[in-house]
Amino acid sequence: MDQTMNYADILTKIVREEGKHQFSIQSTGPIRIASVCDREAGEFLLIATGWDNEEWIDNVLFHARLADGMVIIEADNIEEGLKPAMIEAGIRPEDIVWGFRLEGRQITPASA
Repeated sequence: MDQTMNYADILTKIVREEGKHQFSIQSTGPIRIASVCDREAGEFLLIATGWDNEEWIDNVLFHARLADGMVIIEADNIEEGLKPAMIEAGIRPEDIVWGFRLEGRQITPASA
């Protein structure tokens, strides 16, 4: 099996499961948690939108993308982070990198 496809399966499962968990712990208002898993583009997001008391929020809770056989974490605003869950599910630690550490590197998107 292509490693990129396997990683896409893992990311999809983790993002969707975390979205269910995040929804269950929201208590301050009608906040919508959405998991966005675009396997073709290699983009995996968890977003929160809605009213928190009297303030509108629109936040990226988690964003990772697949490129060059790596999982590139662009944002991870989950309390304990999702990297440990990715490793536990089978993504090799050396294949997980932080986007801010890639300055100046050319990365090929998963769909290229």
